[in-house]
Amino acid sequence: MKSLDEYLRDAEQAHGHICAGQVLGVRLAMFGLQKLGVDDPQGKDRKRLVTFVEIDRCATDAVAVVTGCRLGKRALKFRDWGKVAATFVDVNTGKAIRIAAKESSKALAREMHPEVADKNQQQMRAYREISNHDLFTAQWVKVDLPPEEFPGYKGERVVCSECGEGINFRKEVRRDGRVLCRGCAGESYYQTGD
Repeated sequence: MKSLDEYLRDAEQAHGHICAGQVLGVRLAMFGLQKLGVDDPQGKDRKRLVTFVEIDRCATDAVAVVTGCRLGKRALKFRDWGKVAATFVDVNTGKAIRIAAKESSKALAREMHPEVADKNQQQMRAYREISNHDLFTAQWVKVDLPPEEFPGYKGERVVCSECGEGINFRKEVRRDGRVLCRGCAGESYYQTGD
């Protein structure tokens, strides 16, 4: 793996700026990969990792930089739980670990660097120094990944009976003998206009 400073440079370039969330995300991902024994996430180990992120904030971009997991590669999965947490799954062994940022780390940052007035700068400095034990919780978990969730899955494509749009990866809803996309089945995040 690269060093913390190398990953932070990569994260800043990918995200557009460096912030406390980037430092936290890089550290979180490095810790998760270390616990799993993944040494080369963008090289020899790149196809053995699936990562679930639980927030759509700065830390998630940093996790993607460290792991090499991307939505478009089907290796990065987003669950909108609003938590600075990620679960790293080794698809070769089935082992998975969930790493979550401790809320207490913010208070610890204030204690460590009261001389720094700017909260983001204070946290950025402290998040580089705080031990993994004081910064994160780590929990071994089980994640059941059906075949359609794996990167590279090639599955049947079906067509929605209502709108005619194609649906991949078994994401359709079957109701009353009809195949529906989630939008036509009432799970839409958008409303159509006139």
